[in-house]
Amino acid sequence: MAGSSTGSPDPLDPHHDGSVMYVDGVGAGLGDEVTLRVRVPHGADGSPGASRVVLRAVRDGEPAVSHATQVSEDAAGTWWEVDLRLVNRVTSYRFLVSRGPDDFRWLTATGVHARDVADAGDFKISTEHRLPDWIADEVGYQVFPDRFGRTQTGAAVPDWAIPCEWDQPVVHKGPDVPFQWYGGTLDGVAEHLDHLDLLGATLLYLTPVFEAWSTHRYDAVSFDRVDPLLGGDEALERLAQAVHDRGLRLVGDLTTNHTGEHHDWFVRALEDPSSPERAFYRFSDEYPHGYAAWLDIPSLPKLDHTSAEMARRLYAGPDSVVAHWLRRGLDGWRVDVANMTGRFGGDDLAHHVAQEIRHTIDEVSPDAWLLAEHGHDATADLTGPGWHGTMDYAGFTRPVWCWLNGGAPGGAGLPHGLDYLGLPVDIPVLPASAAVATMREVHGSIPWTAWQGSTMHLDSHDTPRFRTVTGGGTDGGVDLVGRGRDLHLVGLGLQMTMPGVPVVFMGDELGLTAVDGEHARTPYPWEHRDTWDEATLEAYRSWIALRRQHVALRRGGLRWLHAGEDSMTFLREHPDQTLLVHAVRRPCAAVDLPVHALGPDAGLTPLTGAAAGVAGGTLTLPGEPGVSVHEVR
Repeated sequence: MAGSSTGSPDPLDPHHDGSVMYVDGVGAGLGDEVTLRVRVPHGADGSPGASRVVLRAVRDGEPAVSHATQVSEDAAGTWWEVDLRLVNRVTSYRFLVSRGPDDFRWLTATGVHARDVADAGDFKISTEHRLPDWIADEVGYQVFPDRFGRTQTGAAVPDWAIPCEWDQPVVHKGPDVPFQWYGGTLDGVAEHLDHLDLLGATLLYLTPVFEAWSTHRYDAVSFDRVDPLLGGDEALERLAQAVHDRGLRLVGDLTTNHTGEHHDWFVRALEDPSSPERAFYRFSDEYPHGYAAWLDIPSLPKLDHTSAEMARRLYAGPDSVVAHWLRRGLDGWRVDVANMTGRFGGDDLAHHVAQEIRHTIDEVSPDAWLLAEHGHDATADLTGPGWHGTMDYAGFTRPVWCWLNGGAPGGAGLPHGLDYLGLPVDIPVLPASAAVATMREVHGSIPWTAWQGSTMHLDSHDTPRFRTVTGGGTDGGVDLVGRGRDLHLVGLGLQMTMPGVPVVFMGDELGLTAVDGEHARTPYPWEHRDTWDEATLEAYRSWIALRRQHVALRRGGLRWLHAGEDSMTFLREHPDQTLLVHAVRRPCAAVDLPVHALGPDAGLTPLTGAAAGVAGGTLTLPGEPGVSVHEVR
């Protein structure tokens, strides 16, 4: 088997994942028993894929072995079952799959390995990681409030703001970057909710709305009031009501790692060293500015999470900021810089903070979502009763960028083109096999529920636009000539067919371009419909509709079948439906796979993209660029 040594996908590999297709008892508690299933395809010659399957689960730190039972067999393969009692809060497990004395294979969440591998890639079930049921069905839309829709608020323009006309270019380098004020408001967002309906998005995610001294608002002046420039508290309540009246959800953005230097707490801490707020921060002559600041940026003093009073005010308990705004209409929080929250030098309270926020949510609004921003590997933070998920830069954005990098025209005017999500190197161009290996390694290190509770982004307000990554323009406008469109839409097809919650950054559906995150915060061109890339907009509408129409895309497991140079292929499996997804980045040879990898007597119904063929026991997948989806019947 090709996957036996490296963990790369082989269509005849045995398979298990944490979805309802393979785990009976999702949501089980401590001491409960779940039933695990393993699908073992027959070999290419029709021979049995396994003569025995053994479960190895870690209980109280020590491996324990149980023999699985073969429960059914058909022309395609066999199904095996074994019960597992959850005696620990997090139970890790793997399967030994063998055809005889000379066959030794571990099936883990990262693939099949003909050697011993570390436990980090084992399957995991957490009895504490409970995901609100509604999250799996969402398609998110991210809005930067200052740049989406403008109305009059009557609020005085503060001294720090640089008023701009809506069509004025965004400044993305230099000291004026955080102060360009375009006048977007929350009522302006509410006026354009029809656009979310047009796309089919079901969830609105707002970057921060609290009063601040910048338009990005990650330097909050207070967490107790919505910025008057956005319309104030009442505007947020009006928006929440309008969102909910349409059957949509609303998620806010909270910074628990730091405040702004003009925050009420920090001002009091400076003015009165005996005040309770003094303990909310770290003051010492050893710091460059006399206090600890996030990344040593003096305008962003870092919060000290050893302070119980700060925790009580911000996130711990029913009187906290977290609880207050959930009661006033939010359906969840995205937490900024979650990876650094509570971490400073010798202190590491990150898990404690996440658990306290989650406890508050469970007490005040138990159906709310808690999403962590984490720009790299978040796997160590996702197994317990804290974050429901993360922004999946590590397991989705980065590998997709590497596979679909089309090269920004003219190197984006930068010395080395676009930097690779914070690294001072060009974005690499890698084969699908490398991208898939990264996806499997990252997702294999967390519980299935954490993957489902994470968000998939092609880009965000903190990154270059994906359309620029794929070879579109670099001027911040629309890539109307479509230089990067084909690869962009391959990425869109992946975003809408993989596990997790797809989130679209405002304007991506128009083909907007940008070379960095500040550049990407472009005012929405409502008055210039003639500049929109209508082909891209229609593709977004179609892909979002496809995801919403098919339960396997929202709630199914994922079984990899193939990853080569220019194509990747996987199944989304649900008890009610199985879909075959085949993505191709550039013209390549057709891919032939054994049709029985799909199941017994499998046939295909095309849903979108180039048609696959089935003949003589062979599944032939097209080599034309794009993403095709077929229903397996």
